[in-house]
Amino acid sequence: MAKPSEPFEIGVMFWAGRDPAQTLAELAALGVRSGQLGVPGDLDLTTASQWRDALQSAGFTVYTVFAAFEGESYADIPAVQRTVGFIPSATRAAREQRMYHVADFAAQLGVPGIATHIGFVPEGGNADGDPDYIAVRELVRRACDYAATLRQTFALETGQERAEVLLDFIHDVNRGNLGINFDPANMILYGTGDPIEALGILAAHVLSVHCKDGNWPPPDRPDALGVEVPLGQGAVDIPKFLGQLRHIGYHGPLTIEREANDPAERLRDIASAINLLKAP
Repeated sequence: MAKPSEPFEIGVMFWAGRDPAQTLAELAALGVRSGQLGVPGDLDLTTASQWRDALQSAGFTVYTVFAAFEGESYADIPAVQRTVGFIPSATRAAREQRMYHVADFAAQLGVPGIATHIGFVPEGGNADGDPDYIAVRELVRRACDYAATLRQTFALETGQERAEVLLDFIHDVNRGNLGINFDPANMILYGTGDPIEALGILAAHVLSVHCKDGNWPPPDRPDALGVEVPLGQGAVDIPKFLGQLRHIGYHGPLTIEREANDPAERLRDIASAINLLKAP
């Protein structure tokens, strides 16, 4: 972990599904030795031993295993509301069980944290007795309790609701191993608030961060998401973001996330992001 006067460690968000050794070799070629491992919803989780062996052989450290779920769509805001995380009631029970299996997968890799998008937290849901809010709160409590038996933290991805709403939800869940993976670009892509201000509000609960960039949704399309762009080319203001991380006392790794469709473009953008983050 970096001390305030030292550079941050730089990692990468990458996805299982391809050959583990090849995937890690690509990251090693970029000079990266740590990151977060994303687990697609259809991944066969019996591959844990393959990933464990590949990680050990490559000397690569995974801090968090991130769970995605089958059937999720990020096409636009209504699609996210209908399909993502634990909010959709039709898939809630199956996704809860999948979350436990992902926690077991992470434990087999020796990874100390799990994370996911839980979906849009209903604003005012606690005060209003919203049934989806209550059901998801109870689910997250159970997931935290299960993760605690494995000595894991559970991080909620930011961005799909305002920072104040997420903070109230965290307080309501009331579990010591619950925190957030702070993604500044998501605040912009969903139009939910200034990421620098949001980081200050959520500072006490930041377990990890993504370094990702993006531009705001078009003002004439209220259902549209903003567009992710290479790090340093969007509205996040990366130097200001890094300064705010220092200000709140964050000393963990900076995990670059880039979801370009073309694999070669993605690797180029990650390499550029590494150079940007290492610049004085």
